[in-house]
Amino acid sequence: MKRSGNLRGAAFMAAAACVFAFEAMLVRAMIARGIPIEIQVMARALGQALWTLPFLATRGMAIFATRRAPLHVLRGLCSAATWGLYYWSFAYLDLATATVLSFTNVIFTTLLAQPLLGERVGFARWAGTLAGFAGVAVMLRPGAEVSLPGAVIAIAAALAWCGITLTTRRLTSTDSTPTILAWLAVVTVLLVAPFAIRAWQPLDWLDVLWLLGFTTICPAIIVLVTEALRAGEASAVTPFQYLRLIIIGALGWFIHAEVPDGWAFLGAGFILIGALIITVAEARA
Repeated sequence: MKRSGNLRGAAFMAAAACVFAFEAMLVRAMIARGIPIEIQVMARALGQALWTLPFLATRGMAIFATRRAPLHVLRGLCSAATWGLYYWSFAYLDLATATVLSFTNVIFTTLLAQPLLGERVGFARWAGTLAGFAGVAVMLRPGAEVSLPGAVIAIAAALAWCGITLTTRRLTSTDSTPTILAWLAVVTVLLVAPFAIRAWQPLDWLDVLWLLGFTTICPAIIVLVTEALRAGEASAVTPFQYLRLIIIGALGWFIHAEVPDGWAFLGAGFILIGALIITVAEARA
């Protein structure tokens, strides 16, 4: 029974990795079409709001009942910053490099979990952290072909993603998932709207189709990840999230002829190994 649950959970997590890859390809294509990042982030926020409507219809305004409103606002701020910076990094970096640098969020979470959440950080998590930072050092060594501004943006996105993880861990101890998602939808829309209005430009019908696909499909990631963890054991299904690096790397090579050099592959390997060590250690704990 446990094995079948893990297989189902792995399938959900692999599907989430595919949607992640689809999101990266959409963002890259929309940047190439000249659609401003701010409008893309607004579309993402509206999509998140759309996916929370069933919860709102079932529970009404009671879904927003919480004693931790400031923490919800902080989580929404981290989410908006993560989306904006992550999408922006694709304007400077190839798909695989931007993706692998996003995995450093796991490393930053390990560093901050003890002082901010009081979590015990064991040997495995520290070993994974050191491996991850070694990978970053290799990828960003002097003379590297990786764009430094792009790397800084990608790592800033990972730091913001770390904020999502830490605030979520605090919120899940008191608030339900629908409440967290409802607050996220409202806060991100309100935060992003002024930037999207300022960056607005006329869109043709093809731009609108790209944004509609982006809006309706990409928020499925959180649903798939949630169902994966519900169906199977965390230690068995969580590592499947890293399939997105393989998928994105293959698509980047096939569509854009992007092939990182040997040093970039080495650094990416260190980061991926470090992230996997930390992920499995946390899941087992």
